[in-house]
Amino acid sequence: MRKRSVFTPLLAIALLSLGGCAPAAAPTPTTPPGKPAAPTQPAAQAPAKPTEAAKPAEDVAAFYRGKTLSIIVGYSAGGGYDLYARVLAEHMKKYIPGNPNIIVQNMPGGGSLVAANHLFNSAPKDGTVFGIVGRGVAQSELAGAEGVQFRAREFNWLGSMNEEVSVCVSRVDSGVSKFEDLYTRTLRVGGTGPGADTDFFPLVLNAVLGTKFELIPGYPGGNEINLGMERGELQGRCGWSWSSVVSTRADWLKEPRFINVLIQMALNKHKDPQLRDVPLVLDLAKNQDDRALLELLFSRQTMGRPFMAPPGVPAARVQALRDAFMRTMEDKEFLEAAQKANLELNPASGQAVQQIVDKMFSTKPEIIERFKKVYREAGGGT
Repeated sequence: MRKRSVFTPLLAIALLSLGGCAPAAAPTPTTPPGKPAAPTQPAAQAPAKPTEAAKPAEDVAAFYRGKTLSIIVGYSAGGGYDLYARVLAEHMKKYIPGNPNIIVQNMPGGGSLVAANHLFNSAPKDGTVFGIVGRGVAQSELAGAEGVQFRAREFNWLGSMNEEVSVCVSRVDSGVSKFEDLYTRTLRVGGTGPGADTDFFPLVLNAVLGTKFELIPGYPGGNEINLGMERGELQGRCGWSWSSVVSTRADWLKEPRFINVLIQMALNKHKDPQLRDVPLVLDLAKNQDDRALLELLFSRQTMGRPFMAPPGVPAARVQALRDAFMRTMEDKEFLEAAQKANLELNPASGQAVQQIVDKMFSTKPEIIERFKKVYREAGGGT
């Protein structure tokens, strides 16, 4: 009798273990043909987390809510820097997430170096303190000035409220009617002390461009220089803010004119039509190295009223302060208050100021050495 094969039962067992050899029944469709099925959801789903963009904003608002921020002013109360800070404080708070209160604290000394040192070394680095200092503090570090205890590039610059354009002027009867005359003629100008713009700028022009300003020091202030011009003991004034010219001596520009405007000292020309034909100092450089030196010397003009936070402040809070600063510059109530206080506004963003400071320190070494020499000879004003 023939043996019974064991293959068939074994194969059957194998096929059954794999689901059988018969084709599986097609699943019953749950969505119309051509339409993708909805993804299955777990029975209980956790609340959606904030997006990465939203979370930092919520964190910043939570941090600032109920707090009081301080603006440190590097000069005494009642001056220009103090006034800019107080008008800003009144309106900037509504644009900071969490709407904190803002107060102003004065910390004068050393041409605002005391305040700059405090912000860098001692102030809280959490975004609750920022300040306004002289526009020349970064150059003080670059020149190796005494008393500097900070690194300007490490500050978190928030923005500047205006770009200063300074001018040099001459009496119409001085014999100097245009800037080119200063290469051959002397112009007596008044100074208010070593380091002041009235002293620093004419000496810079003498050193770099070869002009013949004769500096007469010892005047208590700018108003006394103006009186000296009226009396005839001075022939002009250099390092004079254009906003101050038009706010205090606009009549000198009317016919018959009392003064000629000789030069604009800044990185960019002023938009006032009265200065349309007045040359910019950078355009008078004799060569590229001289232009680079003048750019370095006058770059501080772009930071007319600079605000900055200490190093180490969390990036999200720095950005919130920068955004709030620039939004304030467009606020209707702020603009009305600034106009009432006779504040000239020409704002620059924090990123723009940071780039200016970085560019100062990336200047060619030989230009920096010339800068240091001129800076020392001219008194190193801020």
